[in-house]
Amino acid sequence: MRQYSPDLTPPWKKSRPVPEVPADPGLVVEEPGTGFCGAVIGCEAGTVTLEDRFGKHRVFPMEPRGFLLEGRVVTLVRPASGAPVRPTRTASGSVAVADARARVARAGRIYVEGRHDAELVERVWGDDLRIEGVVVEYLEGIDDLPSVVREFGPGPDARLGVLVDHLVPGTKEWRIAQEVTGEHALVVGHPYIDVWEAVKPASVGIAAWPRVPHGQDWKTGVCRALGWPENTGAAWQHILSRVRSYKDLEPELLGRVEELIDFVTVTE
Repeated sequence: MRQYSPDLTPPWKKSRPVPEVPADPGLVVEEPGTGFCGAVIGCEAGTVTLEDRFGKHRVFPMEPRGFLLEGRVVTLVRPASGAPVRPTRTASGSVAVADARARVARAGRIYVEGRHDAELVERVWGDDLRIEGVVVEYLEGIDDLPSVVREFGPGPDARLGVLVDHLVPGTKEWRIAQEVTGEHALVVGHPYIDVWEAVKPASVGIAAWPRVPHGQDWKTGVCRALGWPENTGAAWQHILSRVRSYKDLEPELLGRVEELIDFVTVTE
């Protein structure tokens, strides 16, 4: 007797199996229901997180036949256990280079006025700076800048970039910056009274940075207004801990730091 399958569904109505693809970091897929296309940056609890080319993140369930890979329907599955999930972007938003070694330090340098400023630059741009071989030096105050520049001796193969606080045209600080700026030395400033203000208030969990009366120490006044203990060192560590990427910083600071990195890494 001829044997018949208990499944009487016509072959043309049966769903064809689709390949299972590990959701490895960097894999670019599209979620067809929304049209969202991005690279995998995380995978946990039955969901996958995608990041599009604008840096926007979306979380989707890893359902069967749930994604398109190069136009083909696929089922995403968790990567093999133990496989590390590496970020596809650095904190500055640059493309992360897997297993990249720090470059031998360039002769060029970036000086940053203020210890908190230097720590913030390291927090967000540290990975990029190491790959480019750019060393960041701490500048205690802008009054020391002329002697620093003279000792450094900027040149075509040793460019010098400097980031200073609250650089306002016409001030003493502005005149010092103009004095040392040249073909191979660039001084830029952000508009904030203190670099604390360059961190977006929402990232710190506040509505806005307080206005501190003129003549009062700004950092102490901020702590008082926000009800924080008047320990500016501890307050800064709290603020810095809330900075995870460039998205936590104001554009006015981002632009100045990127300008300096471009300046000192240019090849003549």
